[in-house]
Amino acid sequence: AGNYGFQAQPMAFPGGIVPPPVQSQPTMDGTIWMPIPPSIPNCPPGLEYLTQIDQILIHQQLEVLEIVTGFEENNKYELKNALGQRIYFAAEDTDCMTRNCCGPARPFTMKITDNLGREVIRLHRPLRCDACCCPCCLQELEVQAPPGTTVGYVVQNWHICLPKFTIQDEKRKDILKINGPCVVCRCCEDVHFEVMSLDETCPVGRISKQWTGIVREMFTDTDNFGISFPMDLDVKMKAVMLGACFLI
Repeated sequence: AGNYGFQAQPMAFPGGIVPPPVQSQPTMDGTIWMPIPPSIPNCPPGLEYLTQIDQILIHQQLEVLEIVTGFEENNKYELKNALGQRIYFAAEDTDCMTRNCCGPARPFTMKITDNLGREVIRLHRPLRCDACCCPCCLQELEVQAPPGTTVGYVVQNWHICLPKFTIQDEKRKDILKINGPCVVCRCCEDVHFEVMSLDETCPVGRISKQWTGIVREMFTDTDNFGISFPMDLDVKMKAVMLGACFLI
């Protein structure tokens, strides 16, 4: 990944600072939030959580009304660390007509909030095609952290049969590559998208769609994903990898 992607990040609370214990206690709905980390110089506000983790688990919430009526609802997701503590909550912001007319290819804005309710990351995907026959109009996603400040992009690369993407920084400079399998829907097993260095010789991380069981896979469109990356990966690139997961 060159010298860009790997940048030393604080691994613990400096000076013995301990976050308020209430943040690690269950809320009324049973949710346990990850303790609030202290502010870090040169780190976008709200991304301090990402400096302390090397993986993210993403659980899409089951929408009962969607199952019963068949109408697509705004997707909502819990983002957790390896300990099961919630880091962020993500909610799609699109209108009903767009969701139900454009389907999975729809444009969307995804707002990601922390445990104080602050919007710390915003993802924006315009209406694009994802077919190999339209190489001039492939998928793209912009990652802002905080909202209004672009930290990177995820762009789909043309390939006749493989899902391929490039992670770019805010200046549109290519940083990392993502390579997916030819068949992205598999029964009874996870599907992995490998995150590679720019020359595609060194593995950097992985984005995985996790098998959720035959009933859930057949009768709902809810998904579970996992993201892994080096602990010392630049925090902005961690945020862009998160955006790549939502684009995938």
